[in-house]
Amino acid sequence: MVFKRRDRRSIGRIVLEALWPRGGWARAARYVQLRVNRLPDPPDRIARGIFAGVLTTFTPFYGFHFFTAALIAWIMRGNILAAILSTFFGNPLTYVPIGVIAMKTGYWLLGLEADQDHGSIGKKFVKAGQDLWDNFIAIFTPDRTDWSHLKIFYDEVFFPYMVGGVLPGMIAGTIAYYVSLPLITAFQNRRKGAIKAKLAELKKKKARQAK
Repeated sequence: MVFKRRDRRSIGRIVLEALWPRGGWARAARYVQLRVNRLPDPPDRIARGIFAGVLTTFTPFYGFHFFTAALIAWIMRGNILAAILSTFFGNPLTYVPIGVIAMKTGYWLLGLEADQDHGSIGKKFVKAGQDLWDNFIAIFTPDRTDWSHLKIFYDEVFFPYMVGGVLPGMIAGTIAYYVSLPLITAFQNRRKGAIKAKLAELKKKKARQAK
């Protein structure tokens, strides 16, 4: 195949590079920045896409961030590709602080207090996953379904995270919008100037050859 990788990666290497890309996250961030700057769309549409992508990283819809960001960008008439690329804001280095901020904000807004009897957040994840598996098996066996742990997960993790992520997500998205807008505008203007200068030079070269 023409586009087949020359170096076949093991599963362990794929997982490792997902957590820490080759060259580090700084290089990966630079690559995303260059891709966003070169998108063929007006700066305000690209900036709205960036807003949508950053906002999405504060939602608990893990595994669906691309689709969520694209939907928000479409509603806002922003650049969908910029939104998808901007979900890079959520990565293994930022998901923990994002989750903590969203959860604390959600508990504060909803007036909730953590129930220590239900265990840690990690334990709630595990028990909710076990509920899903056990209830799936119950479809084919005489066992009865039990959604108690999944309900605890929804009430104490997912819903507070979803509610609490909106406010900090809006703040982070707004900051990203107003920071990126002038940078993208300057980049596009500089690029247009370089293209015009190159075209002018080509015209001069053709004119000299015609003489």
